[in-house]
This record gives sequence, C-alpha cells and structure tokens, in this order.
Amino acid sequence: DWSKNGRTQSEMKLGRVEFCHFLQIIALFLCLSGMNQAELSRSRSKPYFQSGRPRTKRSWVWNQFFVLEEYMGTDPLYVGKLHSDVDKGDGSIKYILSGEGASSIFIIDENTGDIHATKRLDREEQAYYTLRAQALDRLTNKPVEPESEFVIKIQDINDNEPKFLDGPYTAGVPEMSPVGTSVVQVTATDADDPTYGNSARVVYSILQGQPYFSVEPKTGVIKTALPNMDREAKDQYLLVIQAKDMVGQNGGLSGTTSVTVTLTDVNDNPPRFPRRSYQYNVPESLPVASVVARIKAADADVGSNAEMEYKIVDGDGLGVFKITVDKDTQEGIIAIQKELDFEAKTSYTLRIEAANLHVDTRFLSLGPFSDMTTVKIIVEDVDEPPVFTSRLYSMVVSEAAKVGTIIGTVAAHDPDASNSPVRYSIDRNTDLERYFNIDANSGVITTAKSLDRETNAVHNITVLAMESQNPAQIGRGYVAITILDINDNAPEFAMEYETTVCENAQPGQVIQKISAIDKDDPPNGHQFYFSLTAEAANNHNFTLQDNKDNTATVLTRRNGFRRQEQSVFYLPIFIVDSGSPSLSSTNTLTIRVCDCDADGVAQTCNAEAYVLPAGLSTGALIAILACVLTLLVLVLLIVTMRRRKKEPLIFDEERDIRENIVRYDDEGGGEEDTEAFDMAALRNLNIIRDTKTRRDVTPEIQFLSRPTFKSIPDNVIFREFIWERLKEADVDPCAPPYDSLQTYAFEGNGSVAESLSSLDSISSNSDQNYDYLSDWGPRFKRLADMYGTGPESLYS
Repeated sequence: DWSKNGRTQSEMKLGRVEFCHFLQIIALFLCLSGMNQAELSRSRSKPYFQSGRPRTKRSWVWNQFFVLEEYMGTDPLYVGKLHSDVDKGDGSIKYILSGEGASSIFIIDENTGDIHATKRLDREEQAYYTLRAQALDRLTNKPVEPESEFVIKIQDINDNEPKFLDGPYTAGVPEMSPVGTSVVQVTATDADDPTYGNSARVVYSILQGQPYFSVEPKTGVIKTALPNMDREAKDQYLLVIQAKDMVGQNGGLSGTTSVTVTLTDVNDNPPRFPRRSYQYNVPESLPVASVVARIKAADADVGSNAEMEYKIVDGDGLGVFKITVDKDTQEGIIAIQKELDFEAKTSYTLRIEAANLHVDTRFLSLGPFSDMTTVKIIVEDVDEPPVFTSRLYSMVVSEAAKVGTIIGTVAAHDPDASNSPVRYSIDRNTDLERYFNIDANSGVITTAKSLDRETNAVHNITVLAMESQNPAQIGRGYVAITILDINDNAPEFAMEYETTVCENAQPGQVIQKISAIDKDDPPNGHQFYFSLTAEAANNHNFTLQDNKDNTATVLTRRNGFRRQEQSVFYLPIFIVDSGSPSLSSTNTLTIRVCDCDADGVAQTCNAEAYVLPAGLSTGALIAILACVLTLLVLVLLIVTMRRRKKEPLIFDEERDIRENIVRYDDEGGGEEDTEAFDMAALRNLNIIRDTKTRRDVTPEIQFLSRPTFKSIPDNVIFREFIWERLKEADVDPCAPPYDSLQTYAFEGNGSVAESLSSLDSISSNSDQNYDYLSDWGPRFKRLADMYGTGPESLYS
C-alpha cells in the first residue's frame, strides 16, 4: 500500500503494470509542465478577420495549471510560469497574484512569473483554486495587461482507503435458510476522485465467516453459503468484510467492518416430554382448584414457535382433574376439578398430550409436532372431620313452645375407615342468648328459653360435630330455625293522632280516620274491629264508624263546640283483632276544639284566647308583650345605675382630691417619743388606724398631725365595711379605671375624742372653739396653737 504522507524510493517496487502507469503519469506531468509555460504575446498588429468574425491576437496564452496533491518535499512545489510579451526581460514588469490561496498557499516571483505551492495540498479538502494574475509596470505600478483569471487543479493520488460509514452491522436470517439467501448489504465509500484512475473503485471480500456466508465483490451483498444452518446448534456468527480500492489490485488501500449475523428461530423442533410417565401423591383433603403437578414438554425453539397446548386425552380422571398451560413457562398445570375421596378412589391415571400451537409446514417431515405422556395420581388418606348428612337443616318451632321442646335432629359421621363416634355442640357465637341446646350424643336440638317471634323470627345457628378420638377434627353443620307466630300482641293505634274539631262543625262531620297495627303475623293477615267503649258509647259529642277494612271513622254528633266551655275531649276506642284467641286494647283519641277559618282549617286551639279583646290577633298580643318587657328592662337598668352611682362621704363634688398634695410638718418626738409609732398595730389585727390622711385640708395649710391608734375588741365591722366599698368600686361604671387608694372616712364606734374633723374650721365665721386642745397635754400643743383663740395662736 502507498501511504498518504509520502513514499520512499525503497517502497516503490513496481510490477510491470504499475511501471506502465508510472510512465504515463510522468509523461502527463511533463506535458502539463510545458503547457503551464503561459506566454504572453503582445500583438501590436491590427485585428484580422476570419470566416466573417473579428479576431484579435491575445496577449495572454495559457491553459489550466495542474499540481499533484500530498507533495511532501522541503522546497516549494513548482506549479507554472506566467509571461507577457511586454516583458523584455529588463525587469520593468512585475507580476502579482490574487484570489484563492494567493500568498498563503501559492506565491509568485514578481520578476520571473514563476508560481510555487508552499503547503501540502489535499484534493479531498479542495479540488481546485481560482486565481487572478496581472502584469504591472514596475515604475508606474500601472497594469500593462488586463487582469486575467486562471484555475489550478489538484491532481488526485490514491491516498484514501475505503470506509464503512454505517458499520459495524447487525443482521438476522432465518435458520435452515437455503444457500444464497440474502442477509444484508454493506457499503464502503472512498474519498478519492472516482473520475480519475481506479483510486475509488472498490471490491468486497470476506475475511472471516466462511464457509457459512459469502459476499458479492461489487455490490457488497452478504448471502448464506451453507444450507440447514441450525439455530439450536449455533445462533450467531461474526463476519469480517473487507473493501479494497484499485479494483482489489496489489497496492490498493483497504478498510474492514464487522457484521454480526443472528439466526432467527423457526419451528423446526417438535415438543418432547423428558419422561414417558409421571407419578404424584396427593392428600384427599386438598381443596378444589389446588395444583396437583406441573409437567413440561421440552421444545428447543423459542418464542411463539415454542408455544404449546396440553390436554387430557384419556384416563379415568377426566372429570376429576383438568390441565391448563402457563403462558410464561409453557408448563402444563394439573389441578383438582372435584373433591378427592380416598375411601371412594385411591388413584387416577391420565394420558396427556402436548402439541405446538404454530406448526411450520416446511418442517412436517421432521416428525409430528406433538407428544404424549402418562400421569398417575395417588390419593393419600387423611383424617377428615365429621361430615353432616345435610349442609343446611331447616326446622320450625312455635313461639309458644315451652322450654325443653324438641325442635329437630342433626346427624354427622366420620368419613374415615375408623368411623370414630361423633359428639355434638352448638357454636355459641351463633347463639349468644342461648335459646337452644343440643344433645351431645344424639344431635337432638331443644329450646332452652322462651321464644318471641317479634324479637327474632329466624335463628341461624352452627352445630359442631367432633370426633371422640381426635377432638381437633371438627365438622360444621348449619341449622335455620324459624319461629312460628301465635297471637300474643294486642292491636293498637297505627300512629299518634292529632285530632281537632272546629267550633262550627256540623253533626255527622268526619274529623278523623284511624287505623291499627299488630306485631303478630297471622297466616291470613290482620282483621281489626273498632268500637267505642261502653262508657263512651252514649256520649253526645262523637261517634265511631267501623269501615270493615281495618280502619274506622270518627264523626261529630252535634254542633256548637266552644273552647271556653271545653277545649279537649278524650274518646276511648276499643280495638279487637281476629286471632285465636283474639286480643283487644283500648286506645284513647285526644280531640281538641279549635277556631277554624271558612275552609275548616284550624287557626288556634287555645282556650285562653277568648279573654282577649275583640279585634286583637295572637301576633299583636305577642308584639305588645315584647314592648312591655323591653320597657321594664330599661327601667330596671336605670334604677340599678342610679343606686350604684354614689358620692364620696366627706369630699366635695367640685374638688378632685386625687390631684392634691398634702404636706405634714410632723417632726418626730425624738428618742423619748416611744408612742409615736406603735408597732403593735402591725402585729395585732384588732388595732386599726383611726386617723387617715386628711385630704379635705387645703394644700396651702400646713400642719402636723400625729396619727393615733385605738384598740377595739373586734375588726369584723371594718372588714365588712371595706368589703362593701370594694365591691361597689368594682361594679361602679363611673369609677376610674386606674389603680387608686380608696379612703373611707369611717372612724369606728366609741371614740373617746369623738370627731376631730376640721371641715370649715378655717372659715372666718366659724364658731367652733378649739381652746380645749391645750388641756390635752403637750402632744396637742401644735393643734392648740393652730386652731386656738389665745394670743399665742398662729392664726387669728
């Protein structure tokens, strides 16, 4: 193979054919090199005419330039030469080059016009370049010839190997296909020039995969080469396909790809059972629909070709067992269709067939696509619970039956060969009230309590039968006991009637239709008879008519009913049923006298309405009462508010004593004053402070007031007084919402000094005499000086 990056002379070992091609290429190269010497012949002669068409001799004479791709030399590759007739060789003309790749790929000698390629060219990247050439006067830099365009084409060499753009490939072909069956087509592409030489002419060959497959050299179609390829023997093949250019000749480049061929399945294998017979043991207690066994016929095929069906074609268990197919595993599932009984039959034999669902007629010669096997099922004996002779027993008993009355009998037996004795009992979860008993040995059911059909008409109980030898084996029987009815309930009103009669009712007017009910359920239905009791039969107000259809009608006997005379009537009605013996009851019908409108609709039935003045309705009366009650409530609220709103005992209305500041110049008595502050008041609840801070004194008046204490035998009076004032302050809506100190001017009872109040004592017209204060001793000297009339007083 020729490498894309160049070849050394040691690698150029050519055969005869290759040598001929090489000489042709050299000759073509020399010819093109000669043609590339484009000579510019500048003609100064006049145009001449030929065949009637004007023709001028051109100054530029050249053809296309050609250059080989992938040149790997160190020197620039010579492309061609430009020359103009104007150029005399004296250096007055210079050549310039422009267009694609000018200066970057192609350069020109401005003196000689030689063109060189400075970079390696690749035809697969760009096949040709379009450039423009111009000859300029070196001194004036003006063109001496018009600009002309030319093309440099890249000459292709075989430097690209074929490539499989879609590889690697995967394909499938049915197994057992005949020789020549098409599998898949592969395609390789070559980037070389398909119009020049054989560089892009590809042929295909198979390098791996013989002798099973082959490939068409020109088309790349892969076909089967061997018949009867079996998927079950080998299902996958890996092929290696080669594509080589130069028509597959030596020196051509090649590429390869892989093709994975999978043999798809066909139904060429019939199902076969691994064994000719099977045997399974099954306990007789296995319930219906239980799976007994699973069998499977082997089939080497897959998918739908391996799908099969199973059926029982013969044997003595056709009605006892059934077989179905598991769609996922293609197994035959044998299940019980009827209950097994070891005592009746101990074994069963089944002939089972397995067959393919989808048979390919091309392979019928391989044999029948079905198979047979034998399945033997052995029934095992187990200890079974007792079995009742009937699944459901129906019994009847009268509700009048006495305790101990026999209702019926149940029977059960042990189905096993041992035939163990059976004992009976009632499942008390089904007879919570214990209405019934059963004899443990005989199975006789009797009543244990009085029965009431109206409470429970049918009793459903479960009877248990257990083996004496194995109490764990318990059978269950079901008994439905229906209670027969007797006439033990008297008839009564069907509902609570609200009967009214209008004051303007006429004699014979129907005021009520009544009916009756009875809790009993006689076989022929109810028949009730209605009448008035003996004491009511001769009343002058109402009468009763029996309608003979289990209803009765109440009618008036007179007119002129008045509520103020009698507002309610009580009518006793006697009802008798048709039972044997018959039962009766007396029911009282309450009839109210009402005021009715013209249509006979009751408006009011209260006798008190007659005391109202004429023209006032009930609604008006209610409105008047509501107004009166509202006024009473308002009056009570006003009175309560006024009682709670009281003035202070000693304060003036116009003064706000809360904002007064009172200062007392009370100086202590010194160490000798041992009575100024009596600490006993803090320890003795019976000693209370007699004198409070005087808030009734004008702030400008300054005096000293020493508090005094007195002892009383009991402080109950003060507690009650303070508690009353506290409650008044809490409920008083006019009291301030802030915390305040409540001062109470209550001095108690039995004060020796009596009242020391100084209200109005500072007025000029006061006739109060305080001279006696000076007789009380030195403690009252200050007060005597302030309020006395002597010359030593402070105020006059």
